[in-house]
Amino acid sequence: MMDRIKIIVLFSLAALLGQPSRLLTAQRAQPYAPTQGYRAFLPIALNQPTRIAVIGDFGLAGAPAAAVANLVISWQPQYIVTTGDNNYYTGLASTIDQNIGQYYADFIHPYFGSYPAPHNPGFNRFFPAIGNHDWNSADGYAAHLNYFTLPGHERYYDVLLGPVHWFILNSDSHEPDGITPTSAQAQWLQNKLAASTACWQIVVLHHAPYSSSAVHGSTPATQWPYATWGVDVVIAGHDHTYERLSRDGIVYLVNGIGGAPLYAFGLPIAGSVVRYNADYGALRIDATASCLRFDLLNTASVAVDSFELTGGCAW
Repeated sequence: MMDRIKIIVLFSLAALLGQPSRLLTAQRAQPYAPTQGYRAFLPIALNQPTRIAVIGDFGLAGAPAAAVANLVISWQPQYIVTTGDNNYYTGLASTIDQNIGQYYADFIHPYFGSYPAPHNPGFNRFFPAIGNHDWNSADGYAAHLNYFTLPGHERYYDVLLGPVHWFILNSDSHEPDGITPTSAQAQWLQNKLAASTACWQIVVLHHAPYSSSAVHGSTPATQWPYATWGVDVVIAGHDHTYERLSRDGIVYLVNGIGGAPLYAFGLPIAGSVVRYNADYGALRIDATASCLRFDLLNTASVAVDSFELTGGCAW
């Protein structure tokens, strides 16, 4: 993947601190196939960016979660994707609407919660990954699966949003199809990636394959051969930090600053480029057929990290 993508660091907090930029060069040329797989219903012009907000570890109702929601909604994204832990602390049906629906009801369809959704367009625009706090010892994933209507069996799935093919995994240890590189879930991902003809492929999961947080850190079980299988970017959460890493020629992001208490960092691990844990925030992605633009903004709307990947369907 190192020889297929050009990454241009536009701005980052790390650059201000004198850390070097990374430059990757590449070429990709694959046709965009809008009929591939499950596609959210929203007309997309290929020459216009599709805006996706990515939030992680956000599902704890309170001032931080509200501030992040206000930030995200101000961007007017077409879709929201999450890196899990949507419903703290134990995935209960009695807390899920307060933790999610009160902020994002307009993006969830069908929505059966109690909060107003005056701008809900009548199709789903909210695509969550499952985190460990979305599992309950009595009911498993029942609250999560009953609250959302998602593709396939809903624990893990794929969805095409504009020019990006998203693969939403379940890295929780209770996943019946397994979470290791040789699991049934991993085989599903490898097969889906091999069949994908979208311009970009992004994997989202909860447990970060690589992280330099002092709390959880890297998760060996989720260190799958993503680059070999054709993934452009891997986005995770679990650690309540933001971090950008370069491993195996692709970008890994930890995005867990959506509302739950923030974590401290340990020593930087190999490949760590940018680290941030001073405030809550969210990731904004503007996607076209030939460019992915990433901006991590905090709740003061300050850009902490910004970069682009170019290539995709570079006709």
